[in-house]
Amino acid sequence: MMSTQHSQIQFLAHASFRINTPEGRVILVDPWYTNNPFLPTDITIPERVDLILITHGHRDHLDRNIIELIRTKSPKVIANPIVRYYLQEQGVPEHTFEQMNAGGTICVMDLKITMTNAFHFAQVNLPDGKIGYPHTTNGFIIWMSDDISVYYSGDTSVFADMELLGEIYEPDIAILPIGDRYTMGPLEAAFAIRLLKVKHVIPCHYGTMSTLTGTPEKLKALTEDIERLVIHALKPGETLDTFVVKPGNH
Repeated sequence: MMSTQHSQIQFLAHASFRINTPEGRVILVDPWYTNNPFLPTDITIPERVDLILITHGHRDHLDRNIIELIRTKSPKVIANPIVRYYLQEQGVPEHTFEQMNAGGTICVMDLKITMTNAFHFAQVNLPDGKIGYPHTTNGFIIWMSDDISVYYSGDTSVFADMELLGEIYEPDIAILPIGDRYTMGPLEAAFAIRLLKVKHVIPCHYGTMSTLTGTPEKLKALTEDIERLVIHALKPGETLDTFVVKPGNH
């Protein structure tokens, strides 16, 4: 198995990410490949997918062809119970899933995963154009074997318990939505950063639609007083090598 020595986080587009672990495993977070106009043309579904993390059922987080992706790549899947029930009803075998719920932590492969609360109303966009399976979203804390931890908040508002998440899990990197209207904007994300006490932030869920007006520049302006904070405004397709977060990791 190929080793990358340290974790890498690739911003695919909008709110979709790929994480490569030191062991060479591939994690997809809220994959949206099918008909995603914001995805660079040279980015396709990887040959190998070991784990898929899903925060909710909106079409920009749950790929329209997710069933086929799971069938062909045979990954493990972690999703909140409502999304999991939907996928099982569509024929995804129960053994595909690592079952869990908010507040729980599991070890899977070379990873440790915690499911966190989030605040965002959601549903599954069904193939027939209707909607169903109403649920609230969730986030994830992802620990890699090189001692890098990532908090992927999912679509959410800011909430006071982010302070608890920071105290309990001490994430090295936070991936936060900043687009506004449907999620946090830069103002709320700036408060989230203070609550989490995180020093590395990757903004997402902005600029892809005219209504998503938040920008990394606004976020930087609202957080310029936070010492040693780095906002990694990745462009679609760009990768953050976590060596820059913890240079001592080899």
